[in-house]
Amino acid sequence: MSSRKEPGRLRRTAVALRRSQLDWKTLAPLFFTGLAFLVLFWQPLVTLLRDWWSDPEAGHGLVLAPLAIVLAWRGGVGADARRQPVLGTVILAGAVLIRYLSGVAAELFTMRMSLLVAAAALVIFAFGLRQLQRWWLPALLLVLSVPLPAVVTETLAFPLQLEASQIGAGLLDARYVPVQMSGNVIRLPGHTLFVTEACSGLRSLSALLSLGLLVGGLWLSAAWSRVLLAAAAIPLAMLLNGIRIFLTGYLTFYVDPRLAEGVMHYSQGWGLFVAALFCLILIATAFRKLEQRMRARR
Repeated sequence: MSSRKEPGRLRRTAVALRRSQLDWKTLAPLFFTGLAFLVLFWQPLVTLLRDWWSDPEAGHGLVLAPLAIVLAWRGGVGADARRQPVLGTVILAGAVLIRYLSGVAAELFTMRMSLLVAAAALVIFAFGLRQLQRWWLPALLLVLSVPLPAVVTETLAFPLQLEASQIGAGLLDARYVPVQMSGNVIRLPGHTLFVTEACSGLRSLSALLSLGLLVGGLWLSAAWSRVLLAAAAIPLAMLLNGIRIFLTGYLTFYVDPRLAEGVMHYSQGWGLFVAALFCLILIATAFRKLEQRMRARR
């Protein structure tokens, strides 16, 4: 009995060894590719994680990046995925060149974008361009998780401050609150409100735009409805910030100035953000029903 079992054991051991060798042949290139990727892009990766953790304007990246990875994992690799090593290598070489030049110029945004371009190149190398198109939503979420350059944020923040101040002052005037506006300064009887850069609404705009893309990518199927939903996040964010300024001025004038500061001020922001998210969901629901009617007519 033992002599008969021995050849079977040997055959199973040989098959297991061949499988383990096949696994190592498959895993070794992935391991060394990942190691080289970390060595080349370690600096932009570390600085990006640091900004996500420490900068309130970039904190949404802590949510968007893991969510993008989960969505890509759940989406899986399509049956039509085909390796494109030549195209992937060319794009990867371009990403490495951009990484080097941006490192010499100490330009963080370009350096971080080269990290994402290199990741996209690896996807194209291993699975092809169609797979990258299949993962369009995770890719866009990763792009939105990269903080904008300071020059861009400063350029966008001031017009948003002025627009939010005008909306807030208009709402205060509609509620019979004496108000004078000078730029981003709102003057009430006995009080002055300064709409700072932190209150410009840029943070809520980034968050709502990301949520618009996410909701549209998960609930809607047509490109036009997804674009319109993401675009709707822009006026919603501006209106949201204007209402927040109105509430601050209203509480300051009619109730108690202390209610417009500290915890109450942050609570207003969170409450209005939830309301804006609810509005996005309502718009997405309306678009979804419209898509269903258009498909039924076809």
